[in-house]
Amino acid sequence: MIETADMKKTLISASVAAFMAVAAVGVVGPVVPAQASDIRYVVNGTPVTSYDIQRRAAFLRLQKRKGDLNQMADDEMINQTLRNAEAKRLGVRITDQAVDEAYARFVKSNKLTNAQMDQILQQSGVTKSHFKEFIRSQMAWGQAMNMRSRSAGGSTGGTALNERDMVRKMLEKGEGKPTATEYMLQQVIFVVPNSERGAIMGKRKREAEAMRSRFSGCAKTKEFAKGLVDVTVRDLGRFLAMELPSDWADQVKQTKVGGATSIRETDRGVEFIGVCSTREVSDDKVAKMMFQSQEADSKDDGSEALSKKYTDELRAKAEIVKR
Repeated sequence: MIETADMKKTLISASVAAFMAVAAVGVVGPVVPAQASDIRYVVNGTPVTSYDIQRRAAFLRLQKRKGDLNQMADDEMINQTLRNAEAKRLGVRITDQAVDEAYARFVKSNKLTNAQMDQILQQSGVTKSHFKEFIRSQMAWGQAMNMRSRSAGGSTGGTALNERDMVRKMLEKGEGKPTATEYMLQQVIFVVPNSERGAIMGKRKREAEAMRSRFSGCAKTKEFAKGLVDVTVRDLGRFLAMELPSDWADQVKQTKVGGATSIRETDRGVEFIGVCSTREVSDDKVAKMMFQSQEADSKDDGSEALSKKYTDELRAKAEIVKR
């Protein structure tokens, strides 16, 4: 499997105002559709589930990571499982209180409320619980590396990250003013009651596809929909590129202004998203809404090299079974 460097530069980006607006009119749809979780890997007897991997893939998406995000999520969750087991073997225990305090500092440093932060994580598909376990794992791994460094006689210069440093690095702000594409979106739903899905779903898909193929902008959608039965049009407002729900993001980004995504079957019926307009945003508002979790720079203390070497050793000895 491909190794990923420990805790690559991590970026969570969100516009609180946009999330609040969407909450008021109704969310586009679940960021990650509810589905049964199955075991994807067994790492030294510990299962890694598809649910965990989906959460990590959502996290990587917010980081703007490039490449095969599914494979990267697999590797990161395998590494995290190995590191957690090693920290436990060494007697490292990170309390819930320590994690909660780190989470609270993260929220406060970005001038958010807990409710706002919880909503951002939920709607991005990361979830609060996954992010907190990420914090716990990084704190534990920092202590494990400290112990490794001490036992090796300070081979990294005696400056391996301690718990406080790991949290500080994770909360550290990025440099430079960020830019992003902002989308104005409209959602069209051809409603299909659960009791009638088997009988009319095919017909509703054909109707939705017919409307989508004629879609040429958002201005007249509501007027056009008045002549159709059980069709709802929602003006969703503005979304930065990194805020787009994961189940729609790729299609939205590939759709030209004035066009519409392919139709999708959802729990509400059949839907598509219209792209009303886009613009490039680069201002203080975007900068203010950006917050990040950043790894220790290897030029500071060699911790990245130590982390990779340590993880490589754990993987070399591990029994990793893919299901």
